[in-house]
Amino acid sequence: MSELFSTLSLRDLEVPNRLAVSPMCQYSCEPDGLATEWHRVHLGSRAVGGAGIVMTEATAVEPRGRITPADLGIWSDEHAKALEPIAEFVREQGGVPAIQLAHAGHKASKTRPWDGNVPIRPEEDDEAWEVLSPSPAGYPPFDGDDPSIRKATPDDIEGVIDAYRAAAERSLSAGFEVAEVHAAHGYLLHEFLSPATNRREDEYGGSFENRTRLVREVTEVVREVWPDDKPVFVRISGTDWLDDRPSWDIEQSVRLAGELEELGADLIDVSSGGLHPDQNPSGGPNFQVPLAEQIRAETGIAVGAVGGITEPEQADAIVRNGRADLVLVGREFLRNPYFGLRAADELADEPESWPIQYRRAVE
Repeated sequence: MSELFSTLSLRDLEVPNRLAVSPMCQYSCEPDGLATEWHRVHLGSRAVGGAGIVMTEATAVEPRGRITPADLGIWSDEHAKALEPIAEFVREQGGVPAIQLAHAGHKASKTRPWDGNVPIRPEEDDEAWEVLSPSPAGYPPFDGDDPSIRKATPDDIEGVIDAYRAAAERSLSAGFEVAEVHAAHGYLLHEFLSPATNRREDEYGGSFENRTRLVREVTEVVREVWPDDKPVFVRISGTDWLDDRPSWDIEQSVRLAGELEELGADLIDVSSGGLHPDQNPSGGPNFQVPLAEQIRAETGIAVGAVGGITEPEQADAIVRNGRADLVLVGREFLRNPYFGLRAADELADEPESWPIQYRRAVE
C-alpha cells in the first residue's frame, strides 16, 4: 500500500488517507451565502471520488467577510442547516467533512472572477459593502478601483473574533469534523500578519507578536469551541514572495506555526502568496512544498502541502519522503472528481474499491 493511502491520526480522528480536497471557491451562492445543490454535488462527488478529507470553500464568518456576494457563509443557524446534509453525505462516503472559516478583509466586496474580479462599492451597487482592513494605507489594489475601506477598530477586531467563535459553534452543529482557520492568500488574518499590509501602531501592529495576535486569538477561540477529540487546522501563506520589502516570510511562518501548535492547532496547511500584486513566486510543480517541509522539520507539527500537485506518484512521494503529512489537491480535483480513486488504482497493491454503482466501468 502506498503512503498516500495510509491513515492519518489527528487527535481521535482517523483520516482514511492522506489526500484532501483543497478549499476552492465556487462563487455559486445566492446573495444570502447559503449552500446550494451545486455545493452538495461538487463536494459530494469528491467524497465519492476517494478523498480522505473534503473541505468546503472559504466560508465567511460574517457577511462582510465574503469575497463576493455569491460566496458561502456560516453566520447564522440557517447557513449551518444548509451545510448539514453536505457534511453528512461526505461522512457517508467514508470521507472526513471539513470547513474553512474565513474573512476576506479588504479583498472583499468584489465581482466574481468571471465578471472581472474587481472591487464594487456600496454607493454604486446594492450588493456591495464597506470592507475591513488592518490599515487602509496598506491596501494593494490588484484590479479596479480601491474598495470602500474601513480601518478595523478595536470593536471591529473583537467582533471578528466573536464571529469566528460563533462560526465554529455552527460548524460543529452542522457535523464537520475539522475546522480550518484561513489566515492565507491576502485575506483579513493574513493582512494583519504581514508588514506589507499592516501599518498599525497599536497592539495589533508593528512587532511580530502584535501582528500575529489576531491569528492567535482566533485560533484560540476556535480551539475552545472545537471538541478535544477533533482537530483544528490553520492555513497560512508561508511567504508573501516579496523579497524587496518588509513582508511575511518562511522564518516568521515557522515561528508562528510553533506558537499555533501550543494553542492547540493540529496541522498547518501551507500555501503562499495572494497578498500583493508584486509577488514573485517561483511556480512549477511542488513549488510550495518546501515551505511545508521546512515548517514540519523545524517545529514537528503536522503540515499539509499544496500547489501544482497533479499526479498520484507525485502526491505519494511528498508523504513517503516525509515532506508533508497531508496532500491537498485543488485544480486536479476540479478536472477529475475521482482523482482519489484513480490514485488508488495506480498506487495501491489492491485497487481502492470504487462505488458499487460504478464498478462495471472499472473491473
